[in-house]
Formats: sequence, structure tokens, C-alpha cells
Amino acid sequence: MLDRKISVIIIDDHPIVIEGLKSLLNGNPEIDITGTFTTGKEAVLLLKKEYPDIILLDINLPDVNGIDLCREIKTLVPEAKILALSNHTERNIILQMLSNGANGYLLKNISRQELLKAINAVRNGEIYFSSEINEIIAKPTRYELQGIPKLTKREQQVLDLIAEGKTTQEMGDQLNVSPLTIETHRRNLHYKFKVKNAAELIMAATRCKLL
Repeated sequence: MLDRKISVIIIDDHPIVIEGLKSLLNGNPEIDITGTFTTGKEAVLLLKKEYPDIILLDINLPDVNGIDLCREIKTLVPEAKILALSNHTERNIILQMLSNGANGYLLKNISRQELLKAINAVRNGEIYFSSEINEIIAKPTRYELQGIPKLTKREQQVLDLIAEGKTTQEMGDQLNVSPLTIETHRRNLHYKFKVKNAAELIMAATRCKLL
């Protein structure tokens, strides 16, 4: 038995989900639900004054991306443990949540037993995934299987600028080349990483430790 209760807040845009989570947790003598919020802004206001142990965080919120909010929460309350709670099973979303500080990732069909197990695990410093999420994490992506692409010096420069959010024109001006040349480097990068857009490119390059 813990000396004090585990304080938990819930951030989810669906009140019915919040009520469901509360019903799963209520009655457990070791847990105290100290707040529930349907927007990220409301939650941040509380987190500037109070410091919960566990935060159950949805990814889809009406006012902010839960992935970005995860990073903000970790800045405000570094010691808090964040459990992402979502129906998203895309590997890149899971990895983005983890890279932004999440301590675990659960699907919304979670049982009471597994939810309590997850809370206790992250409270003790562990990382916790739903069983389905474990399988997704363990499966390598196509570029992990293919190895790290070899980039030219110019391609690395363009990659760095893409990650900084620069436009094609801005990159051309900075590197003293034409926008057409920049677009050629973009296409080459997409081909080498086997990705379709800038977001996938940044994720792939980050995993390969090229950013």
C-alpha cells in the first residue's frame, strides 16, 4: 500500500470516455482523480498550479494536438507520468508520443485491470504499452529494415532545413541554389527514405539519427 494516493488527471474531449475512465478507477483506495478536462488549455491551467502523478492523455483534442500537449506537459511537470490513451494505432504517432515524453500508450478499449497495471507500472518508472501496441512497436519499419540511407552533403543540408520548417524558396536562398534544385533534393530524399511527405521524412530521418 502506498503512503499516499496516486493523483490522476484525465484529459479527453469526450465526456463519456472520461466517465468511463472514472468508473474504472473509482473505488480503488490508492487512486485519487484530481481533475478531468475536455481541452488542453484547461488542463494546462491546472498543471501550472498542481502536480499530478499520472496524466491520462487523449491525442485528439479540440484545441491542441495531444502530441504537442504531451511535450508541453513534460515541460511544466517533468516528474508527471503520461499515459497516452487513444484509438490511433499508427506506429509514427506512437513513436511521436514517446519522443515527446509519454511513459506509455494504451488503447481506449483497455480493461480496468490493465489500466491499473499501466498506472502502477509507469508510477514505478516503467514504460507500459497495451499488448497490441507492443506488437506494433516491435515491428520494424521498411526503412529500419533497409538500413540508414547514405546522403550527400547537400541532401543533409536540405534535410536539416526541412526539419527547421523552411520553405523551398528560403532553402534556395540560404544555400544559393534555385528552387528547382531544392525540389530535386527533396525528391531524392523522399526516394531514399521511401516516404511520401515532409512529416514522414522527418520521422524517418530522426529514427535513423540523421536529425
